[in-house]
Amino acid sequence: GASELGSWADLFGEFANRIGAKASSDAVFAALLGAALAGEPDAGGILAYNTLAGEPVTGLEEGRPLLVRTPGSAFTLANFMRAQVYGMFAALSLGMATLAEEGVQLDTMYAHGGVFRTAGVAQRFLAAAIDTPVAVATTASEGGAWGIAVLASYLVDGRGRSLEAFLSDDVFDAVEAETVEPNPQDTAGYRTYLNRYQAGLAA
Repeated sequence: GASELGSWADLFGEFANRIGAKASSDAVFAALLGAALAGEPDAGGILAYNTLAGEPVTGLEEGRPLLVRTPGSAFTLANFMRAQVYGMFAALSLGMATLAEEGVQLDTMYAHGGVFRTAGVAQRFLAAAIDTPVAVATTASEGGAWGIAVLASYLVDGRGRSLEAFLSDDVFDAVEAETVEPNPQDTAGYRTYLNRYQAGLAA
């Protein structure tokens, strides 16, 4: 999902350069993600399938990035970008729903990755997607490599503790984090989006 978002950022960055508006990658991401905040709660009927590889949770054997909309959808930059961010979290939210059915409930989700460098966008929409508070720490922009390093550290220094205890005691204990609660309007809009997303998977 994040890689496909990067593809769109590259496209819009190229457009900006062609009209003489030089913009850094960070500036392009910030502008595009910021636009998503103005989108409709259900992304205006636009769907983004950001699968670059197969996704077992959705039953897709191969990746097929796809943008879908109905003729009557509100095709604005804001809705387009909100659909992109929602699409990043679709498989995760479906997987979390399966866990919830099995009795697993999270108190807080700690999120990290480059998309969280732009404050207040992906974090807010992830909270809506999983209907759970989402914490983003100052280390959030480190991305997947940082997460893998944390897991490797747990294997070496876990000392028999649960992963939850290790993260709480050793990793996040001294790290500042901001937590965002799910916004009910976003959550309801995301549910509408996800229902459409699931219905369109056959495409």
